[in-house]
Amino acid sequence: MKGDCRMIDPLKNEDLINKVGGRFKLSSLIQKRWRELMMGARPMVEPGKMTPMEIVIREIQEGKITSNASGGAATAEESN
Repeated sequence: MKGDCRMIDPLKNEDLINKVGGRFKLSSLIQKRWRELMMGARPMVEPGKMTPMEIVIREIQEGKITSNASGGAATAEESN
């Protein structure tokens, strides 16, 4: 149960929520990127022993992915 906290705590951080434009956008971005990882997309951070959800959260924290205008997941390079 302790491992679950390290995944959930960043989701409570207002900075992360504001970074993507709100709770709904954050939830949508996480879902879309998680699905991409499950379909074989390469992580943009060193995965180590992280779960796919932790990878997505780290990618968002590091600015590797953002929410694009259509609400989908976009890499930082695609956003520029």
